[in-house]
Amino acid sequence: MIGLGTIINAAAIVLGGVLGLTMARQLSLRRQMLLKTLLGVFTVYVGLKMFWENIGGSFGTVMKQIGIIMLALVIGNVIGKLLRLQKALNKLGQMAKEKMASADAAGPHRFSEGFVTCTLLFCVGPMAIIGALKDGLDGNWKILGVKAVMDGLATMAFVTTFGWGVILSVIPVVAYQGSITLLAQWVAPFLESHNLVMPISATGGLLVACISLIILEVRSVKLADYMPSLLVAPVLSWWWRA
Repeated sequence: MIGLGTIINAAAIVLGGVLGLTMARQLSLRRQMLLKTLLGVFTVYVGLKMFWENIGGSFGTVMKQIGIIMLALVIGNVIGKLLRLQKALNKLGQMAKEKMASADAAGPHRFSEGFVTCTLLFCVGPMAIIGALKDGLDGNWKILGVKAVMDGLATMAFVTTFGWGVILSVIPVVAYQGSITLLAQWVAPFLESHNLVMPISATGGLLVACISLIILEVRSVKLADYMPSLLVAPVLSWWWRA
């Protein structure tokens, strides 16, 4: 099954598109700021809750778990920089931005431009990957729930520029996130049998909490470079116990 989080995300995109096409006016700037603040605070809550729920035991055990997670973040960041993950993500984001800037409301390519732009924006990013992983590993859909609200609001705005082609971006979103969730469901029994889900979830929780810094525009965080940490954390946990 593709996961409840992806279903909610898909429904939000469709609903946002329909509302954007039918509403007489968009949300006011004040309401947008209020919603952004609420999303940022909720993202912090979800991320720190994920982190806290996946560490435990004696004081020494907790310190060891935190040490593994911090080391995983450092090593993961080095790997991410070597792979130029953030630069690749920035390039895709710039491509989407250029398509939005050059969009012609009456142009012949309006439909395809909307589809491609929103596919890039909705599929590329740490929240899509971490959310889909958590949805597959333990059924936690809250991360994709936050993403659903963000994508739904974005769709409301984009349909006024690109038309209903934006709504069709739901297809690659479901395919992309659903595939990650299915893969996570497939490896979950192995990870659970070796107690490796917890380091992935705890590391992902810290990354999700950092997303709030971007939502609230506190500071820019190169989160894509930290994504390999989700693979490094279980490897370090396995090695530490060996």
